Parts: sequence; structure tokens; C-alpha cells
Amino acid sequence: MAIERVELFTDGACSGNPGPGGWGVVLRYGDHEKELYGADAETTNNKMELTAVIEGLAALTRPMPQVRVFTDSTYVLKGITEWMRGWKRNGWMTSAKQPVKNAELWQRLDAECARHGDVQWEWVKGHAGHPGNERADKLACRGRDEAR
Repeated sequence: MAIERVELFTDGACSGNPGPGGWGVVLRYGDHEKELYGADAETTNNKMELTAVIEGLAALTRPMPQVRVFTDSTYVLKGITEWMRGWKRNGWMTSAKQPVKNAELWQRLDAECARHGDVQWEWVKGHAGHPGNERADKLACRGRDEAR
């Protein structure tokens, strides 16, 4: 029996930084797909990139043994794979002893990841024709446009 795996394609969009923004997610489980998006009237691109992943993971109705997250955000990728361990060890402070920006979102992302087995992270180049990323981008832009 194959391991159950979900794929999440995520993206965020923002007009101005800060400004109106949106996030988008394409969830794929076997032959099933679901699209999600949302908006915020006053936000940043980094917040929308994080929110996309958080909302995608939160939408999973049960813990999954394997989740593969595709993101075009190096901020999200490096934050979760390189920086978070140190932030948590340092009480959500950076190595420069400054509060971590968007700490509440990072903490929510950490909690969502903990619900699942193996969460794998993959960076994809944005606006480069990757089908999942292009769909997530369209959803994020829809949210951003609705926030305007």
C-alpha cells in the first residue's frame, strides 16, 4: 500500500508592500484537487506567502503521513528549513536579538506542520510556467483583487 501524500502549491500576492494582498493554494490528493484563496486589505507579500501555506495545511481534515509543499517564496522555504529551529531556541528572537517578523504566522505554520508526518518543502521558480504554481498565483491574485 502506497503512503498517502498530499501536494500543496502555494503563492501570495500583494499590491504595494504593504497593501491589499491575497493568497492561493491548490491541494492535490491522488486524483482530487481543491482550490482555496483569501484576501487581506492591508498586508505584505511575506504574510500572504506564509498564510497560503498555513491555510493549505489547515484545510487538511486529518493528519497526513506525507505532505509536499511547493512554494516560490525563499522567505518561506528558508524560514521553515533553516531559520525556525534557531528562532524557537531563542524564544522567537533572531540571531541579532530582534523579534522575528511575522512570529505569530511562523508559530501557526509550525503548529500546522506538527499535525502531519513528513512535511517536505520544494522551491519552484515563480512565473516560470510551473502549472501548480501558476494556478496558485492566479488564486492569490484573485484574492488580492478582491481586497482592493
